[in-house]
Amino acid sequence: MSTLLSVVPVVVVLVLMFRRVNMILAGLIGGILAAIIGGIGLPDANKTFLDAIPSMLGASVTVPIVNSAVATAVFKSGGYTSALTLAKRAVGGRVEYLAVFIVLLQALATYMSGIGGGSAMVIAPLAFAAVGAIPELIAGMSIAAAAGFITSPASLETSVITSLAKIPPEQYVTVMRPYWVIFTVLAMVLAFWGAKRRGSLNATETESEFEKMSTGDLWKTTIPTLFLLFAVIGGPFINKAVGFPILGPLVYTVVTIVLIALCTKFNWNQSFDALVSGADYILKALFQVGIFIAFINIIGKTGAWTNIASIATAAPAFLVVPTAAIGGFLVGWPAGAYVGSILSMVLPVAIAMNFSPLAIGFVALGVAFGSQISFVNITMQALASGFQIPVSKVASGNLKWILSCMVILLVLATVVA
Repeated sequence: MSTLLSVVPVVVVLVLMFRRVNMILAGLIGGILAAIIGGIGLPDANKTFLDAIPSMLGASVTVPIVNSAVATAVFKSGGYTSALTLAKRAVGGRVEYLAVFIVLLQALATYMSGIGGGSAMVIAPLAFAAVGAIPELIAGMSIAAAAGFITSPASLETSVITSLAKIPPEQYVTVMRPYWVIFTVLAMVLAFWGAKRRGSLNATETESEFEKMSTGDLWKTTIPTLFLLFAVIGGPFINKAVGFPILGPLVYTVVTIVLIALCTKFNWNQSFDALVSGADYILKALFQVGIFIAFINIIGKTGAWTNIASIATAAPAFLVVPTAAIGGFLVGWPAGAYVGSILSMVLPVAIAMNFSPLAIGFVALGVAFGSQISFVNITMQALASGFQIPVSKVASGNLKWILSCMVILLVLATVVA
């Protein structure tokens, strides 16, 4: 009976989140239930609360915060818009190649900033103006966003994963990078096929300020984007080769902001203001998740995660990781508004089972894919707004392609993990 009782707060939190109750309120209710069931006193609960928030704002997440802020500054200065405008000019009327570039831009922007919804908010309206609401393109952008934010060195999700699993963020990012590439390539292929089959679905053609710029000015505006991309992806390899952080966060932060001031319409003050304001989203998100994790940790003190893990071990050894990935997907589907909070609910089970960083990453990918057919997910809402279609149409259009990605993920989880 005690085993079943320990799981009740978990079920309550999930049900409340499925019903779109605020995540902190859902966590609070679950935490109070857990405290009553487990006999956890106020002093212990208070200590858990005070320990949880700093864990989400500590040194281990400093680099993701910095990366997110810098990438958002690049967004605001028009770096991604100029890149898409250049691509549009380069491919002429070849809609399929432009669709591929749009997905690649979504993938790279999400990977650099760690914010799938923020990337989609900028890129989706540009994509709609360029090629229209091609279903396979939208699905490709969703897949690229999911694979990007769940493996990004800059994302809230990576911060949550590595904090819970107590592994260095660099290790997790390195382990998961090949799978980010795999699903990004698949998303690009899907977008190419859909655009080739359907052609442009754009009904109107409007000329933005970027389309009026010369090719030389567009390349100049894109320089900060290219540098940040190079620093985030190639920097660790260069740093390791030379033996010191020649492209560490300090250097690429300063250089990127200087490049924004020199190469875009932003002046020096606007460039550095964009850096500071760029941290708004992730700092708020980390604080919110920190409070939520405090209540989740209180639930953990009842032995809930260990008890759930003991049930999962009943599956054959080679199916444990795929089963956990399916569980993550099934939770992420209805409750995927905030993937960071879902990971806080799902990953303690995998951690209790001593999953490797790769296996934990596969479970996290399952949650991320589930979120891309969730009506309440931020990326889904951004895509619906940008492509001017109902979010239900985005979800239904994504469904078969997301399920296809899940099949591939389960194969990888069975063979590799």
